[in-house]
Amino acid sequence: QVQLAESGGGLVQAGGSLRLSCVMSGRTFSTYRMGWFRQAPGKDREFVARITNRGGQTYYADSMKGRFTISRDNAKNTVYLRMNSLKPEDTAVYYCAADPHACSGYDCYATSVYDYWGQGTQVTVSS
Repeated sequence: QVQLAESGGGLVQAGGSLRLSCVMSGRTFSTYRMGWFRQAPGKDREFVARITNRGGQTYYADSMKGRFTISRDNAKNTVYLRMNSLKPEDTAVYYCAADPHACSGYDCYATSVYDYWGQGTQVTVSS
């Protein structure tokens, strides 16, 4: 059984930075494509970023491009999300997710392709 555990969330002032981590256990991490999503109160879960299983390709939501960076360390079974220039509207619970398959087109930004999800970590950005 795959388990995903996020960490690194917290309270930060606008303009600050955070790095989220997500550790996978239970399966071979290097065979999974990994994604980050977020969900703010009263809103749908939205795509943040995705990285292929070997880290060769990344995808970002338009509003995160240039501010957020997804990366992975397969030796540590960990995917990261570096978030810079944080804004109050980035406040949300951030989730990591694992997808065993390659994506194409809009699937690369969808929640439905992911088989496993973590419990989430809260990020709060104060103004």
